[in-house]
Amino acid sequence: MTTDLREAPPVAAPRLTPAVAGLTGVLSLAAAVGAGHLVAAFVGSNASPFLAVGNAAIDLTPTWLKNFAVDAFGTGDKPVLLAGMAVVLLLVAVGAGLLSRTRALPGQVVVVVFGAVGVAAVYTRPDVGQLALAAPLASLVAGVLVFRWLHGAALSRGMSGSRREFLVTAVAAGVAGAVGQWLGSRKDAEGSRAAVGPLTAAEPAPPVPAGADFAKLGTPSFITSNSDFYRIDTALVLPQVPAEDWTLRIHGMVDRELTFSYADIRNRPLVERIVTLCCVSNPVGGPYISTARFLGVDLAELLREAGVRDGAEQLFSTSSDGFTAGTPVSTILEPGRGAMLAIGMNGEPLPIAHGFPARLVVPGLYGYVSATKWVTDLELTTWDAKQAYWLQRGWSEQGPIKTESRIDATRSAAGKVRVAGIAWAQHTGIDKVEVRLDGGAWQQAVLSTEVTTDAWRMWWAELDATPGSHTATVRATDRSGYTQTDRIADVVPDGATGWHTLTFTAQ
Repeated sequence: MTTDLREAPPVAAPRLTPAVAGLTGVLSLAAAVGAGHLVAAFVGSNASPFLAVGNAAIDLTPTWLKNFAVDAFGTGDKPVLLAGMAVVLLLVAVGAGLLSRTRALPGQVVVVVFGAVGVAAVYTRPDVGQLALAAPLASLVAGVLVFRWLHGAALSRGMSGSRREFLVTAVAAGVAGAVGQWLGSRKDAEGSRAAVGPLTAAEPAPPVPAGADFAKLGTPSFITSNSDFYRIDTALVLPQVPAEDWTLRIHGMVDRELTFSYADIRNRPLVERIVTLCCVSNPVGGPYISTARFLGVDLAELLREAGVRDGAEQLFSTSSDGFTAGTPVSTILEPGRGAMLAIGMNGEPLPIAHGFPARLVVPGLYGYVSATKWVTDLELTTWDAKQAYWLQRGWSEQGPIKTESRIDATRSAAGKVRVAGIAWAQHTGIDKVEVRLDGGAWQQAVLSTEVTTDAWRMWWAELDATPGSHTATVRATDRSGYTQTDRIADVVPDGATGWHTLTFTAQ
């Protein structure tokens, strides 16, 4: 009898198809995000790992890239960031699945690495406590366990046999995320804002005269509506702070520490001031400038009640989301400066996007040093003791707004062109605007009626223009006698400079 000694061929190890492997990774990601978002509803919305990583990305992004994002996407930069993060996470999830077609371990390692990133992002958040770490830890655990569960089910029974597990995961992840969103929105800031009711100024701003703008010629209207007012800030998700939960603490180099509730501020005599705000990231001719009627209390009065001690150099303000800014104390206390703790805007409580319940408004300073929204803490201190958010990123300590001008519209007919725009030199005032065509002689423009030196001023001029292409240039002179420079400077570290030019075709 003959014995066949040949070995039987090895049995191939079970292996997931690429589609099933990728789906395993994506659903594990969904479970992780849903679990983290659900737990964050109880320990702080910014503890959600997805949002925490997004906030960390904003904080760690170099200045040049931040400026690029603002220039390229404007106020849509944050949705673009979130969408980009979602795409990256999906690709990583698919990759984790593809690495684990035979064993779950490689994908679980990827989940752990990204979970650790979420833990680190939450740990470094200044606006959440240590309990907030429960959210990224829940996300990490859910991601690892769900990955292993789905991988094992698909490997043993195939996709058709494990559809139940995949469907349960998808539904559970969606429900967890939705419940977390609902629970997180129970702090109804919009409802609280609506309940504030009308705000009445004991000292109203002067009425805006009919000649304050040249909107019919293409300039903005003098007062910017709340919906059109520019918004530039670091908040990935708008802070939701009900007025009844809000307090403002004034401390540091003061004679007495003070704490105010929203009712305390609202019940004081309110003053209304018309102020033009401008972002330091505004390029020459840029859109990040707006004007509103702000309603609130005099900030200098609050500081004097606390008693500012000698040597206090900056007012270090902190937002409810952890953003910080440093404002020169000498500027705030300057007679006639008009610095405010504002709770109203254009006749209504501050919109949530613009700082409800309260924000700072300091005329004449760029917003990065003067316009903290959702403000909850004011500390009197020195420049050496603390560095605010943007100072740590290379921006200047002082932020006086530069004298600038912008062309908004050109209209040509019968050998003439009418050019119109705005000019600003907050807290100094605009005295003269000049326009020229194709590098020719400067011609003085007609100025609108001045409402306050803390607001922009409109202008228009009519120039001779033959049919064809032309370039208009504008420059402004402020009340101190300074004429804006033609030297081109970037927005970093303290604001852009240069003459705005606009090329157009005359008829």
